[in-house]
Amino acid sequence: MAAELTAHELIAKHRPTLDQALEAIRTRAYWSPHPEHPKAYGEHGSLDAAAGKAAFDALLGTRLDLGQPGTDDWVGGEVSPYGVELGVTYPHADVDVLLPAMKAGQRAWRDAGAETRAVVCLEILKRISDRTHEFAHAVMHTSGQAFMMAFQAGGPHAQDRGLEAVAYAYVEQVRTPETAEWTKPQGKRDPLALTKQFTPVPRGIGLVIGCNTFPTWNGYPGLFASLATGNAVLVKPHPRAVLPLALTVQVARQVLAEAGFDPNLVALAAERPGEGIAKTLATRPEVRIIDYTGSTSFGDWLEDNARQAQVYTEKAGVNTVVVESTDNYKGMLSNLAFSLSLYSGQMCTTPQNLLVPRDGIRTDEGPKTFDEVTADLARAVDGLLGDDVRANALLGAIVNPDVKARLEAAAGLGEVALASREISNPEFPGAIVRTPVIVKLDGAKPDDEASYMSECFGPVSFAVALDSANDAVELLRRTVRDKGAMTVGAYTTDQDVARAIEEVCLEEAAQLSLNLIGGVYVNQTAAFSDFHGSGGNPAANAALTDGAFVANRFRVVEVRREA
Repeated sequence: MAAELTAHELIAKHRPTLDQALEAIRTRAYWSPHPEHPKAYGEHGSLDAAAGKAAFDALLGTRLDLGQPGTDDWVGGEVSPYGVELGVTYPHADVDVLLPAMKAGQRAWRDAGAETRAVVCLEILKRISDRTHEFAHAVMHTSGQAFMMAFQAGGPHAQDRGLEAVAYAYVEQVRTPETAEWTKPQGKRDPLALTKQFTPVPRGIGLVIGCNTFPTWNGYPGLFASLATGNAVLVKPHPRAVLPLALTVQVARQVLAEAGFDPNLVALAAERPGEGIAKTLATRPEVRIIDYTGSTSFGDWLEDNARQAQVYTEKAGVNTVVVESTDNYKGMLSNLAFSLSLYSGQMCTTPQNLLVPRDGIRTDEGPKTFDEVTADLARAVDGLLGDDVRANALLGAIVNPDVKARLEAAAGLGEVALASREISNPEFPGAIVRTPVIVKLDGAKPDDEASYMSECFGPVSFAVALDSANDAVELLRRTVRDKGAMTVGAYTTDQDVARAIEEVCLEEAAQLSLNLIGGVYVNQTAAFSDFHGSGGNPAANAALTDGAFVANRFRVVEVRREA
């Protein structure tokens, strides 16, 4: 196929951005090429707010034809958590036709080399970035995120994570030189001389199994890590959140074709209601890499049964905050209130358990008992969400009935420190919007342990009373070791306590945030600097993003010749 975008043009266009990304992952300093503010869009080919909303509206009720081989049906049925029926239909694939077609393009993609693959990926990301406003509405109406969060987390932050994966993939592939001249002295005899050629080769087809809550943010790292290392990628979205990833596949296929590669290197696997094709796809021999975000049960199934594939999972965990003391009580309460409220707690990084000594904590406002801490935190959440307009902008909508059921059941688990209330959304009357619930539990009661030692995904938090700070540290250790944690937070002015918590997190491989009181929250991570998950505890077997996340998506094959 004739290339409209040559490798030379793409390198000239995107190599500076790639180099900046390489420097960012080396220094871990703040950097992003993707603007966070909606008003930054509308120039240089990007859609502004009105054009992005119009583009999204134009998608509703249409058939998204990707031109994939093997299409045997059209499927859809997404209903926005805000009550809007999207009405978009997608190609349903006969995988016996689609998978061989995907493999057919891998040879040319492999031979293109690491740099060309990287800049093609950057062109895909650039075009997605230009449509950030459109993608934001797609994310909002499939995940239930409020618009600004959908715009930032589903747009620039997701694009950053994709670019970060490309940068790590590039680093690992060029670590080994393309060629080497090898000479071994043999004393009086002629030396042995070989010319060696080293080629990164893909494993096979990568399968991305998307999630409902963060389809792009959680989907892009695996998609771009596999594509940049030479693999074809099949994207299997969550059936309630197809549109953002289908648009991503559409853009990727367009760019690949324009760059002279087979567009079937990236394809979509949408499913009929209740079809459950993830298990079938995950065990296909052609699938050699799997990226999954979701429940522990299915993540464990993939790790146990997809034996032919390299499996990367982000599963459930019980995120914990130890509250021992603080020199900024109001700042601590404000920071925790925001962390518990953001996107109705529907983040894999949202704190669930707040471990507080039974006798209370030391603060800059004097001693505070356990009951006072929980009551003050409840007031902080109420104050944050007291205005319904502000509350809707922070909470978004409950993403599915399971979250709503867990929220309603939580009030029966213990003494309620903060009751959840219903909020109406005038713009979207069909949205289910609820404020968080905080339940007080006793760490000394075995019956309570069953509640706080299980993940309760959604706007549910437990304030757990413990006999001492040491007991809190030990419960933290047991929680991370047995249940896993994507995030750990702690508030303490005691250096010995801080060191003990840090040691637990180092030994059990959990990412720790200490004494956050400002505009950074325990449930947020920055691409190029923060690691999302560690891969070292049961919550996830991989980190986003590090060298280990990309290095095993390809192997290096050597060809030796006599010099």
